[in-house]
Amino acid sequence: MKACRISLPLLLLLGALSLGAVSQDPNPNQDPSQSTPQRGQRGGRGGFGGMMGRGVMGTVTEIASDHFTIKTDTGEVYTVHYSVNTRIMKGGGGQRRGQASDNEPPANLPTPIKASEIKVGDAIGASGEIDANVKSVGAVVIFQIDPERAKQMREMQANYGKTWVMGRVTAINDVKVTLQGGPDNATHTFVADENTTFRKRRDPVTLADIQVGDMIRAEGSIKNGSFLATSVAVMGPPPQRTEGATPAPQ
Repeated sequence: MKACRISLPLLLLLGALSLGAVSQDPNPNQDPSQSTPQRGQRGGRGGFGGMMGRGVMGTVTEIASDHFTIKTDTGEVYTVHYSVNTRIMKGGGGQRRGQASDNEPPANLPTPIKASEIKVGDAIGASGEIDANVKSVGAVVIFQIDPERAKQMREMQANYGKTWVMGRVTAINDVKVTLQGGPDNATHTFVADENTTFRKRRDPVTLADIQVGDMIRAEGSIKNGSFLATSVAVMGPPPQRTEGATPAPQ
């Protein structure tokens, strides 16, 4: 299976599916291959981190006791190092058919696996500290990615800048918004018009509510050489729950 190089969709996957898992305290009774990261990583670099995290994705070509060798779609070979403190997971996305048991995690959440469950030919994504000179990754999180999800991620990457953009707001000039992000962590812009809708989580907002520093995802298309947004979502951290509080209805 063909695999993707460093990509925004990978960061989205790792962030959306694993950020909560990575931030948890280690469970002393947990299998060592599933525990939280400690491999010299700096805080915030391994997860989504506002799209400032680092990641690679590729097909596993070799397996060793402490690392995987992967090949990206550009032909680059990376060594993904893991330790007893690397979170190794699979899953995310999709809905389970039938009734899940009380002890079975929802289909849309990742589940821990052992390093031995990853085989040659699997697609994996690794987030952590990258040494571009020697093509190595000190992995905080490793995801085993199913073929359908890998395909979706490649399609997302191909459509970036054409049907959607995402990044942190660095400037707002009238109806033009400048973002920092994307697969190359570069500058991207979008413009809004009277038909553009804005939402912050579930609440409708306006362009005036957008602030520098916000994390934005905009969907739209290229019009007259500019990316015209039809919908803009301001993404924020999940609401904080107090002890004993009742969750808001979904």
